[in-house]
Amino acid sequence: MYQETIDTPGQASYAKAAVGQFREVYKDGEYKDYNEDEADNGKWWVAVRNPDREDDPASWECDKQPFWVENNDDPGVDQAVTPEVLAEAAYNAIQLPDTKVTLAPEDTTKVNLPTWAWLDKAQFKEVAVTAALNVAGLNIQATTTAKPVSLRLEPGTEDAETYPASGECAINDDGSIGEPYAKGKADQTPPCGLKYLRSSGDGSFNLQATVTWEVTWAGTGGAGGDLPNGEFGNDQAVIVQEIQSVNR
Repeated sequence: MYQETIDTPGQASYAKAAVGQFREVYKDGEYKDYNEDEADNGKWWVAVRNPDREDDPASWECDKQPFWVENNDDPGVDQAVTPEVLAEAAYNAIQLPDTKVTLAPEDTTKVNLPTWAWLDKAQFKEVAVTAALNVAGLNIQATTTAKPVSLRLEPGTEDAETYPASGECAINDDGSIGEPYAKGKADQTPPCGLKYLRSSGDGSFNLQATVTWEVTWAGTGGAGGDLPNGEFGNDQAVIVQEIQSVNR
């Protein structure tokens, strides 16, 4: 970088002065020949900004120039990579499945007819991502795990009721949410579902199904804790037809 800057035709004098001062620190100043003789005893730490967060002031909080740290020593800066930082990086990398609930009746239901809703445990299970850093003298990692804990149903109209009344369906012991409809359950109230009180006319209602994921992490040295819950959902079109009577 130094030589390229110095040799560039028309380069401004302040740029040449800046790279000269930078080079002096690492060649003949605080460090000698870039600590080449100490290469096996430590590592350089450098501030790196997340390219997806360059507009976030927090991403610019560390403005230290590259500095040397002996192996296994604490770098002494708040922004240094730790298991918790890795856990947050893993959090950003988690990909969760689309939230599309199974309905019975499917897609088209009737006014005042309880509609059952559920999520299959095979699809909605824990999702985990591990982030690790293994460089000279530093070997740390963290695993972030997202676990589905509830499903919230919003019918898309005020003329509807949800089961339970809160619209929040808790996860079952086996990891599923709600209960599949089956013959013989027509007279039962669904543990998770909804009932529309009027027709959708020539259109449909926009059912919103949102799953809340509880997020935790565990890392090197027994570190661990909670991260903010995630909420992910999809919209589903539900047609509601009016009939005079329903035989079940």
